[in-house]
Amino acid sequence: MHRRPLGRGRVLALIAAAIMLVACLLPWYALGGDGGLPTIEQRAFDGPGILVFLAALSTIALVALPYAAGERPVAIDSWPIYLLLLGMAAIGVVLWPLIDAGRRETLSGLMPDRAPGWWLAILGVVVLARAVFDIQQRPVQR
Repeated sequence: MHRRPLGRGRVLALIAAAIMLVACLLPWYALGGDGGLPTIEQRAFDGPGILVFLAALSTIALVALPYAAGERPVAIDSWPIYLLLLGMAAIGVVLWPLIDAGRRETLSGLMPDRAPGWWLAILGVVVLARAVFDIQQRPVQR
């Protein structure tokens, strides 16, 4: 079995995927909690944020695929596929506050202290964008 190095881009992609997975578990919107009222929390799974979760799992699988495939290079392990996963995660992050905005009474629920998961997901998307850039810049190994 070949043991080629991961490279900086793929390591960054794994870090981004881990950030996005943690982000999906944290609140993406929270309202209330003042004056004895219960806090209403929403997470990534309550809307298109699930795309972020799926992109993170797919990124981990894509990084692991060449090591599971054996000696032959895998054609799917290329920068356009990582770019597709980046687009999927970005769509999930951008659409999440826009979809069903009527149910979210105020934007104060999206502040970093109330919605750490959403902001962490944005950070994960930015790190994944950098990873895609690094993977695209690296020459193809055959």
